[in-house]
Amino acid sequence: MSGSMRLSRRRFLQVLAGSAGALVVGVRFARARDVPVPPGMLGDDFGALGPYVRIDREGDVLIGTRDPDTGTGTATSLPRIIAEELEADWTRVRVVPLGLGVTARNGKPVWTYGHQRSGTGDSIPAAWADLRQAGALARWLITQAAARRLGIAADRLRCEAGMVITPDGRRFPYGSLVEAAGKIDPPAAPLPLKPPQRYTLIGRPAGDVDARAIVTGQTRYAIDAHYADALVAVLAQCPWPDGSLASIETAPALAVKGVVKVVPLDPEAGVPPGQTAIAPAVAVLAETTWAALRGLAELKLEWKPGQGSANEDSARFEDQAIALLGTDAAPTTRVRDDGDLKAANRKAARRVEATYVQPWLAHATPEPMNCLVRLDKDQATLVVPTQAPQQAWAVVRRLTGLAPDRIAIEVPRVGGGYGRRLDHDYVAEAVMLAKAVDKPVRLMWTHEQGLAHDYYRSATVHRIKAVIDRKRHVIAWDQRMASAPALAGRGVPADRLWSGEVDAGQLPAGLLPTYRSDWYSLASAMPRGPHRGEPHVTNAFAVESFIDEIAHTLRENPLDTRLRLLGEPRQIPLAGGGTLDVGRLLNVLKLVTDRIEWKNWLHNVNGMGLACWHIDGAYVAHAIEAAMQGEKLDIVRVVCAVDVGRVVNPLGLEGQVAGATLDALSNALAPSITFRNGQVQQQGLKDYPLATMAQLPREVEVITVPNDRAPTGASFLAMPTAAPALANAVFRASAVRVRRLPLMKELLRLL
Repeated sequence: MSGSMRLSRRRFLQVLAGSAGALVVGVRFARARDVPVPPGMLGDDFGALGPYVRIDREGDVLIGTRDPDTGTGTATSLPRIIAEELEADWTRVRVVPLGLGVTARNGKPVWTYGHQRSGTGDSIPAAWADLRQAGALARWLITQAAARRLGIAADRLRCEAGMVITPDGRRFPYGSLVEAAGKIDPPAAPLPLKPPQRYTLIGRPAGDVDARAIVTGQTRYAIDAHYADALVAVLAQCPWPDGSLASIETAPALAVKGVVKVVPLDPEAGVPPGQTAIAPAVAVLAETTWAALRGLAELKLEWKPGQGSANEDSARFEDQAIALLGTDAAPTTRVRDDGDLKAANRKAARRVEATYVQPWLAHATPEPMNCLVRLDKDQATLVVPTQAPQQAWAVVRRLTGLAPDRIAIEVPRVGGGYGRRLDHDYVAEAVMLAKAVDKPVRLMWTHEQGLAHDYYRSATVHRIKAVIDRKRHVIAWDQRMASAPALAGRGVPADRLWSGEVDAGQLPAGLLPTYRSDWYSLASAMPRGPHRGEPHVTNAFAVESFIDEIAHTLRENPLDTRLRLLGEPRQIPLAGGGTLDVGRLLNVLKLVTDRIEWKNWLHNVNGMGLACWHIDGAYVAHAIEAAMQGEKLDIVRVVCAVDVGRVVNPLGLEGQVAGATLDALSNALAPSITFRNGQVQQQGLKDYPLATMAQLPREVEVITVPNDRAPTGASFLAMPTAAPALANAVFRASAVRVRRLPLMKELLRLL
């Protein structure tokens, strides 16, 4: 972490006795001296709960980060927003992950930190709206303390690098002022913020505060946490999500030394997906992980399928989707319908049509699902890798009935989320087991279980038709999509299930006089849920591949086709709010084509491909160069340009863009989830091959567009355009058009 800090036992006891001598600041304008200082904000390893800012007498600064860091860089970017307004010396800042912040008011939860959610693209926008005030408040309190001590008007003082500076140049360290500052009441109204021209941290690159700890193996993840008296729990899960236990023989498992108990688990009836066990299971609880796994191996189990999933087949699902889109059946939802499709067809000089198929995908998180839980009479304490602590809290409260402020959730660094940890089935399992054995429980999944029991991304089929007039303009676009909705059963109205599958404002909506988007819902008993970059990833692959096919049909440069489709820079209102800034989209497209030297696309010995997209006011484009060497695909070069408004941490943004690009390429190249007779066929990474370093590009060149607009999210911005840019490059390199993923399997079939 940034900086270093040590507390002697004497100092720890002094601070534990009271908060005098420490300035504690939360985002709400509460009385600073009344805010408790939890151990996690004292330095060292005493826990992870507390307000945003603490400054001790020595001048060291602790800043809490509220959103879990799943590799998205929030542990660096969010504290730098606070530190900027605080005018802190970054070399003396230490970052502490904050667990769940919750208090109770009339029996209802009050969220201390407001937003606590990661990997959904809104951490930075939410922080920009309120975390600057936390830093500004701390600076204001320090300045007021200095003004009162020195008898100088506060507006004549300035702060810089952890110092208050007087007009005559005298410097007073923050640490010398914190005791007095902690006794000052904060103002009732929000404070003025720094003008951007005075920023010293925002917009300047900073390495990840946890980087050294990660590469040296010192980072503590939730899976590393333990209580001395906790039992380790491992699961044997039913291969059918709606199946049941037919028979069980526990004696051999209980005979293993260290095994304490065998407990059946069933999903709770009527509880939405992601809030209870994902499938029926039997847990083996033991004193050690080794004993638990040995006991699990000795269990004698038989499962029987449920009525819903027994006949599920991924190949049949795909056939059903393709057949449905080939009929005149009415869609489940007509998402958008601009213009007159029949009239446009009467003007057709050419028509282009194509179908794109994408498979079921798992999350394959590096850190398996796990949860450490202790249930006392009036308190629950958990250590859990979650992207959404407040949603984890809701699961715990429903199962325990505890008061809102009696549930403590610690969230260390998370070993990857990708949307999987927005669900909390594993939290429910751990709490249910802790209740059953009346002891702390450390639940551990395996990677194999993570593949076989996931909330998958549904397979999708897209069928797109375009109408082109005599002037070579696309005048109509008719897109149909079929999928099993990710939001089914999650409390979303039936007429809104489409929103998890397609975006009403996605390209090329708003660019054409006639545009139709239809969504067809398919039934499936397979668990489904949030997945990184959805609903944009699957749609962008189809749309951006199809635009390339239009260019090929017209025998023209794919860049020219895109430029003509986008038209002149302008602002286009989007369905549901916001605008599409065509100029910004054109700019990122120009940046990648200039950098990769697209002017040579036709005569390059390798293939080159393009794709662009927009998400919630952010813009992205990829240009990829690829070569075929026999049956081997070589991704020679990747360039990605992004425009996310103001950039808080350029180095962090580059890492997010590069990481999302590689993640998207890996997902496109080889993996897929298949199921037969309701059972997932993939049993490990050997069956679900993630890309190796040799299969991926050596470098992702990232171009960021500097501007002063409010920042937007970037955690998955680069996901949608990587795969179609690669598929388009493969077509130029091999003359094979890949319309079905995974790419390598289809490419080798067609070569």
